[in-house]
Amino acid sequence: MAETINMPKLGFDMAEGTLVRWVKQVGENINKGDVLAEIETDKATVEVESPASGVVLQLIVNQGDVVPVNAPIAVVGVAGEKVDAASQKSSKVESQRSADEKPLPAKPEPAPVSQTVSAPSDGAIKASPLAKRIARDNNVNLSQLQGTGPGGRVTRKDVESALTSSQTSKVSSLQSPISSPVVISHDDEVVQLTKLRQAIARRMTESKTSVPHFYVSHEYNMGAVMAMRKQVNEYLPDDQKLSVNDFIIKAVALALREFPNLNATFAGDKVVRHGAVNVGIAVAVTGGLLTVVNKNTDQLPLRQISADVKQKVFRARDGKVKPDDIEGSTFSISNLGMYDVENFIAIVNPPEAAILAVGSAREVPVVESGELKVGWRMKATVSVDHRVSDGAEAAQFMQSLAKYLETPALMLV
Repeated sequence: MAETINMPKLGFDMAEGTLVRWVKQVGENINKGDVLAEIETDKATVEVESPASGVVLQLIVNQGDVVPVNAPIAVVGVAGEKVDAASQKSSKVESQRSADEKPLPAKPEPAPVSQTVSAPSDGAIKASPLAKRIARDNNVNLSQLQGTGPGGRVTRKDVESALTSSQTSKVSSLQSPISSPVVISHDDEVVQLTKLRQAIARRMTESKTSVPHFYVSHEYNMGAVMAMRKQVNEYLPDDQKLSVNDFIIKAVALALREFPNLNATFAGDKVVRHGAVNVGIAVAVTGGLLTVVNKNTDQLPLRQISADVKQKVFRARDGKVKPDDIEGSTFSISNLGMYDVENFIAIVNPPEAAILAVGSAREVPVVESGELKVGWRMKATVSVDHRVSDGAEAAQFMQSLAKYLETPALMLV
């Protein structure tokens, strides 16, 4: 029997997505789990996998269409099976090819990035949302680019190619014996918010105004973790070495098993304690943040957690995640340790009940048994929804986290 595939909802506040490219065409065989299409959300380009095996019977929307979540986009079934096209077509699908779009001028190759335009206007240019966001963040004039997408649409790769060309030109000019005068502008610059930054602003404002936060900080002795990490990494190839963050992720997952109230969601007159511990890791991407999710973290060994997180972080920064990469987190970690940050606090990521903000692990003077020594210390702060939990429980959670970080052998048994 034919199965209709809908536009997936990727994230708490996603309302629609742009279908960028069909990977499979009508009449082609497809297996469950194969990539059917690529869609763009406010945050990234995402590969949509087929939930069924069979033959692609119908593609309901066109490349470039903006599609509401849960609206049908394709039908997969048995070869020769009849499909009622009229009943499948969604009336909510809006074509991105609006009448006011102007055709791009034909040029033999991409033009270099214009560095003289501080806030280019690209509203009438055929370009994907992600391409527009990268262009705005880097002051790229989209009207000067030749799109390689459907119908001359400018894609992310076109913008990145232009940026690379611009950087090459800059290097050449630096090597030139003739120097140009530097023009310094003191004019105000107005930067249009990207869709990702708008989504972050909307969600964080909602979180801080509707969720009663409280915070608990703790300082951890990281000497044992640093020693174990060094010892383990001596036996691992470079691409599989463990990071300090891998140990933190595992320790958090095990501590959450002891405090299920923090692995929860507030739901009006009740609290939903999640059966699975799915740890979200905040990742810095172009123009904002994206949270990738490691599923069933408490049940996975450290090496598997490390490999899974590395792959998902790479896809997130490449702007091409899978739906499973960013869905289903039950608790989040924001780690700024790599930026030499001593400590900070994070905003709860709705609908989760808590988030852990992690600073740098650093060697500092410490007093042990009345003697001054040098030791590894790391500060962390948990932000908690006061509707779900209280200070004592959060403090006990931080103590439990210390148990695993200061005796890391417990993470291996």
